[in-house]
Amino acid sequence: MRGSAGSTNQHASTKVVGNTDEVYLTISTTHRPATDLGYLLHKHPDRVQQFTQSFGVATVFYPQATVERCTAALLLEIDPVRLARGRTRNLPDFSLGQYVNDRSYAVSSLFAVTLAEVFSTARIGRCASHQDLADTPIPLQIRIPVLPCRGGPAIAHRIFEPLGWQVVADPIALDEAFPQWGASRYVDLTLTGTVRLADALTQLHVLLPVLDESKHYWQGPDEVDKLLRSGGDWLAGHPEAELITRRYLSRTGYTRVALERLAELGDDAPTDDPAEDWCATPTSDAVEPVASPVTTEPLTTARTPLNRQRHDAVLAELLDLGVSSVIDLGCGPGAFLERLVRTPSFTKVAGSDVSTRSLHQAARRLHLDTMTERQADRVELFQGALTYEDPRYAGFDAAVLMEVVEHVDPSRLPALESVVFGTASPGAVLVTTPNREHNVHYDGLTGMRHPDHRFEWDRDEFATWCARVAATHGYSVVIRGIGDPEAATGHPTQLGVFTRDA
Repeated sequence: MRGSAGSTNQHASTKVVGNTDEVYLTISTTHRPATDLGYLLHKHPDRVQQFTQSFGVATVFYPQATVERCTAALLLEIDPVRLARGRTRNLPDFSLGQYVNDRSYAVSSLFAVTLAEVFSTARIGRCASHQDLADTPIPLQIRIPVLPCRGGPAIAHRIFEPLGWQVVADPIALDEAFPQWGASRYVDLTLTGTVRLADALTQLHVLLPVLDESKHYWQGPDEVDKLLRSGGDWLAGHPEAELITRRYLSRTGYTRVALERLAELGDDAPTDDPAEDWCATPTSDAVEPVASPVTTEPLTTARTPLNRQRHDAVLAELLDLGVSSVIDLGCGPGAFLERLVRTPSFTKVAGSDVSTRSLHQAARRLHLDTMTERQADRVELFQGALTYEDPRYAGFDAAVLMEVVEHVDPSRLPALESVVFGTASPGAVLVTTPNREHNVHYDGLTGMRHPDHRFEWDRDEFATWCARVAATHGYSVVIRGIGDPEAATGHPTQLGVFTRDA
């Protein structure tokens, strides 16, 4: 069952549920040299490595390891007796069902947990010796021979295809000797695509239990944060986000909280690993606060998802300002850029982000490859860190920082302020950021709204920051609220509209 390094014999798979006590997944690449997969997974092709789990033993080995093609296999041998005996008291007792089930034969949430633990470093996209490769989409093929898929092959297509995968989900017969019995709820799944390995692993971590529609461990309040941490950069924009969230969480209370937070994030969630520097090293020292008058005006918005309300509010402000050129700083995958490009009055539109992956997504969203030459001349995308001076930031009537500042370490904010308000110095700057006081209205939220947030300001803190920045760099500022307000806590999102003094 366990191939040796360099072997070209593929690990034989079974299509009959119940004739093995092992469950496995293979990851293959034809990137040359293909054996670089070992660096990305942090598992050497010449070794067989085992990892003890509370419910069994996981093994990583390479059935195939050549320059042309390399395949890594993750095999999980589940001990149903140990799993049943380790059951906590507050979980229901299914008696014989605790010992006789499909966990030893099919991929489940237990396998997803194992995948996340065994490939933990690969899942966050870290590879000191081959970081460029870890950041690059490579040709991948992932095969799971026995996967529970409630809803049949169509569900697998609906969930994986929007993420860029080519999907083959062959139904597995209940019994090949009796074809009239039809298909089981299991599929033989093969995913093929050019995807960053870290993205593939995080997607599998979330979506394997979604397809099974079952979790085999206790779910706590931190499940929402886990979901947002693993899916924050792709789930909000997924057409089946609600289906995925409901299946992943399975508990109504947590599902509602997750959907509310996803609706707020929309496509603005940063796509970088939370541990990675979102902005570069600061280039200036902190500036002491300076008092400045701040005008506060409410902004009433419709009962639509908060992310959409933010886009509507900022777009309306830009139109009221009468600007013709706009740069979206920290544009992410380009949701707001799309709104800007579709607005004829903006004759020049640019988007900048530190993540090349986000910029590729934005380019696809805007269909840059099919634009006419005249249309393409109007739009620009480029990579940049907001704490480094860059001449490309300058020359715009307005700049937008939508849900960006809270992702920057507080010690680095002075550098961002200097670059945006000082060096680039657009005629107007629009800043949105969460209102921390409103967090009490998110049931089950114990920390900040997104795992990548470095801080969240209350209304007084935001007003103080706006006043200091405006006075330091020669702007006036008006603060508005976005979203449905609460009497005691205000609006969920804060908006600062800075206009440069004449």
